[in-house]
Amino acid sequence: MNVKLTLRMDETVVRKAKMEAKCRGKSVSRMVAEFIDSLNSRSISPKSLPPTTASLVGILKGQDVSEDDYKLHLREKYL
Repeated sequence: MNVKLTLRMDETVVRKAKMEAKCRGKSVSRMVAEFIDSLNSRSISPKSLPPTTASLVGILKGQDVSEDDYKLHLREKYL
């Protein structure tokens, strides 16, 4: 059963959405529905990851590590 949903967006976003929908041969409603449907399938659980990657999930939780820390590590490692 289809139910009407009203979304409020910036005019520019609506224009872009309509152009994208036209290029794809779909309605904006269909694109939004497909996007929302895809959200559930995008969530990756550690069970679906390779064993090594799964073992690393959350290893830095609660640690204060920045992108700059990572860049410093790479410089020290490869220079």
